Amino acid sequence: MRVLVTGGAGFIGSHIVNALSARGHEPVVLDALLPAAHPHAPDLPDAEFLRADVRDAEAVRSALRGVDAVCHQAAMVGLGKDFADAPDYVGCNDLGTAVLLAETAAAGLRDLVLAGSMVVYGEGRYRCSVHGTVRPGPRLAEDLTAGRFEPRCPDCGAGLAPGLVGEDAPTDPRNVYATTKLAQEHLASSWARCVEGRAVSLRYHNVYGPGMPRDTPYAGVASFFRSALARGEAPRVFEDGAQRRDFIHVGDVAEANAVALEAVGGMSAGALAAFNTGSGDPHTVGEMANALAAAYGGAAPVVTGEFRLGDVRHITADSARLRRELGWRPRVGFAEGMAEFARAGQRASAASVS
Repeated sequence: MRVLVTGGAGFIGSHIVNALSARGHEPVVLDALLPAAHPHAPDLPDAEFLRADVRDAEAVRSALRGVDAVCHQAAMVGLGKDFADAPDYVGCNDLGTAVLLAETAAAGLRDLVLAGSMVVYGEGRYRCSVHGTVRPGPRLAEDLTAGRFEPRCPDCGAGLAPGLVGEDAPTDPRNVYATTKLAQEHLASSWARCVEGRAVSLRYHNVYGPGMPRDTPYAGVASFFRSALARGEAPRVFEDGAQRRDFIHVGDVAEANAVALEAVGGMSAGALAAFNTGSGDPHTVGEMANALAAAYGGAAPVVTGEFRLGDVRHITADSARLRRELGWRPRVGFAEGMAEFARAGQRASAASVS
């Protein structure tokens, strides 16, 4: 199968290209190599490569020739710094997706796998001992400043027990990046209905691993900590470090994409299927920071009490649907993955060379 991988020179995209090649497929990479993500020319995957922006309709049209399916990874990622980033996020993520889908429709292609994200849920799944499953509202700056980090029951104010979030949970994006990721899914769903296409959104949880960018506000928390250790500094853990996340190795995410691309052609036409893509083994941010620092041999993490508005408290994946319907299984355990990541190289970001 010949597969167009947008963003195929990036952190996750390059691992997907390698996974596809290992399974006997023919990846074609389209990547703009934007300076924000690639301040230096990266090591390009061993695949046909086209340097172009996914918002360039003519370039996308050319890249789609002879392609059987599309794996859409190109995006501006991370929470960002402030709302001034909104036009860039919407332009890269939503306009780029719209251009890609329009050209895909014109080319007669019908199979798409999309890089989704767990951020579309907002907060994760919570249970109140009195009111059952509840959806807490956004956390307030005054509570966070006072060190009250845990969401409370919106009905009675009682403490909540976090659990695993399933794909049928309501979506509730709480920052610009999350909003654009949900919009990408809506665009893909609309495309599938319009052209009788088949679309899969893999809602990634916290991806980490070799080749993660360093020293950038747009990367994930694992990158922040690994970058600090490389500078000889202690990782700085926000809030109290008890935030629960599902950390999944990039190699497992790449395999999930390959499996989905092989399965999407047999799925029902005219719809988008969403799958959580997580390890199924939640850990706190503090646990991750300690595991990474110990494996690296660096300074112990410092819990700061600082916070970022727009961050959620707990979000952990129920990935049973992906395992059950597509037969995917994560292979890299938490301790093994963190030990590898502590030793692995990171790629430069614009912040790291400025």
